[in-house]
Amino acid sequence: MTIFIIRRFSQSLFVVFLTSLLVFVGVYAIGNPVDILIPADASFAEREAAIRALGLDRSLVAQYGTFLVNALHGDFGRSFVFNQPAISLIFQRLPATLELAFVALAIALVLGIPLGLIAGLKPRSVTDETIMTGSILGFSLPNFWQGMMLIMIFSVWLGWLPSSGRGETGEIFGITTSLATWDGLAHLILPATNLALFQLSLVIRLTRTGVRETMPLDFIKFARAKGLSERRIISVHVMKNILIPIVTVVGMEFGSLIAFAVVTETIFAWPGIGKLLIDSITVLDRPVVVAYLLVVVTMFIFINLAVDIVYSMLDPRIRLSETQ
Repeated sequence: MTIFIIRRFSQSLFVVFLTSLLVFVGVYAIGNPVDILIPADASFAEREAAIRALGLDRSLVAQYGTFLVNALHGDFGRSFVFNQPAISLIFQRLPATLELAFVALAIALVLGIPLGLIAGLKPRSVTDETIMTGSILGFSLPNFWQGMMLIMIFSVWLGWLPSSGRGETGEIFGITTSLATWDGLAHLILPATNLALFQLSLVIRLTRTGVRETMPLDFIKFARAKGLSERRIISVHVMKNILIPIVTVVGMEFGSLIAFAVVTETIFAWPGIGKLLIDSITVLDRPVVVAYLLVVVTMFIFINLAVDIVYSMLDPRIRLSETQ
């Protein structure tokens, strides 16, 4: 297990370094922030002074070297717009995004696994066809269109739920969250649902496939021959067999929820890091964009590392193959 963890951790560090290089070069190529940050009628001297103040007068290699050394100490530079440390801005907005991602993941699991079980246990039935048709729609319809339809139906037509913002927050065990107040919960329902729809469809199809592959196996027939109830067979034997792919996909999808919450946060004006990214790209606030991308990539990598560790614990064959 130790060798497995060390190997995965080393690979993760290399990926983070490579990502930092690609992200820095990519963000450098999107344009000069001075063109946006200073007035159009500014003199040449004022423009040059702004370039020097932002450290943009040096070569790309020198800028990256400085960035890498500072990043190792947790310093990703200061925002050109807010004049605050970029990493502080990210951490101020990160709790809202994590809250949205956790609730969306919970919705996908709580609804997706039972619906997948029902569809898998009743193949080719009307129930199965209805559930699978819904999952296809969840895959096919664009995320932004789903969000706009949710706003149109539940905010504009019915007036049941607010369409934007985070609402009032409170504290639960010292953690600030929208779940602590009715107003915050009302503001959370639509964006969390919008973010969960794709993952919900994925969990449904994954669970259904696992059930269909497991039910004909010999150990299920043996469990029935022992006289075990159908409920116990499904809850213990079937669920245990499909747990590994569900854990793997759910772990990867949680990282995707964080990374791709940009569209949902923009549509619903949710004050998370995704909306901060869009606002920063608009004004070419390079330090914030780079900090966002590196934080998200790092989180995604270490979430996958945690999934690999859990995966190897559930299935020792993975751990043994890596050691060999």
